[in-house]
Amino acid sequence: MKTIAIGADDAAIDLKNTIKTLLEQQGYQVTDFSNDAQDARPMYPDVAFALATAIQQQQFARGILLCGTGIGVAIVANKVAGVRAAQCHDTFSAERARKSNNAQIMTLGSRVIGPELAKNIVNAWLAAEFEGGGSTAKVEKIGYYEQVAHAR
Repeated sequence: MKTIAIGADDAAIDLKNTIKTLLEQQGYQVTDFSNDAQDARPMYPDVAFALATAIQQQQFARGILLCGTGIGVAIVANKVAGVRAAQCHDTFSAERARKSNNAQIMTLGSRVIGPELAKNIVNAWLAAEFEGGGSTAKVEKIGYYEQVAHAR
């Protein structure tokens, strides 16, 4: 069975639920890192860090993070060593995030895009695979600089 992780803060719960339904309809087993309780206001750093850590630990190959803009969750997820998160607001960037950058996490902004576009972006990202080739050395260089930064 295909598995995927998803997580959102309080600004993106509705869009997260739309994407979660789409994924389940496509046969994915979805693990949700969000806290949708009405009395809880999940902070995007907590959700993003937990999901990115699960990606780092290879519990999931891919994850989707959502907040108001997609920016905050991308910043937090990229703090986790070995994780590449890409903010995607169109199908081309979603496809290239996978094909060129081998991003394991895509991020979406619920205040930036609507649900139908979000579905198309998710589908483009899910359909794309890392191409390797000339991009391999670039992704390896990202890993190199990550190690340099963490060694300081």
